[in-house]
Amino acid sequence: MSFNITSDQGVVTFTITRPEVRNAVNHEVMEGLEQFIAQIEQNKSVKWGVITSAGGKAFCSGGDLSEFHVLETSAQALPMLSRMTELLYRLATLPVPTLALMDGAAVGGGCEIAAACDYRLMKSGVKAGFIQGTLAITTGWGGASLLYEKESGHSHVLQLLTRAQLHTAEALAKWGWITELYEDDKQAALDQFLAKFANIESDVLRAYKAIAVRKWEQSDLKSRMMEECNQCSILWESEAHHAAVRQFRNR
Repeated sequence: MSFNITSDQGVVTFTITRPEVRNAVNHEVMEGLEQFIAQIEQNKSVKWGVITSAGGKAFCSGGDLSEFHVLETSAQALPMLSRMTELLYRLATLPVPTLALMDGAAVGGGCEIAAACDYRLMKSGVKAGFIQGTLAITTGWGGASLLYEKESGHSHVLQLLTRAQLHTAEALAKWGWITELYEDDKQAALDQFLAKFANIESDVLRAYKAIAVRKWEQSDLKSRMMEECNQCSILWESEAHHAAVRQFRNR
């Protein structure tokens, strides 16, 4: 099994359990993410949604190239890209606050998953980056649209995307994308963060999240994410992308 879903006192946690491939997303992870999202959508007793991973070295390295490298054309890549885009839109618009709990590197699509969450806790010393540009493609799961919609500072967002490099957790926290840094145990960090909201009724958290969701619905965020996905699929079939993937896999 590539994932695990647990529930404890109103906190539903989705864990990617593929540390041997740096918790890369495959079709089974997508199925698990869909189950996680549906569980929160359907259960009004849920207070928080948390996404994390196993192994302690990588939060998520994006799409699993060993599984997706067979997708050569735009038409072949689009179903995978659009499926994840739909899932990340649903993740972003869940009725409860969500949190990415990262104790390892977040790369490419891993950053897009984190961007869909409301909060991001990251261990000091690790790195993250929207490195899709190094593979001659853009973000394909709606991550750029999420950044432009949710983050302030056009030039910061543009640099984060177009420079396509890794940044330290400390630099990302200074910029504001990482909500909080922590030093040791990630469960302790999560418990300490959630404790700040312990005296706030779940209905209040849901009401404030609903205000954000209405804004995103009015700005047609979903359509913009899907257009971003379509653009990525066009770049996907380019020889530049296939050459970059071959080089990456042969390292």
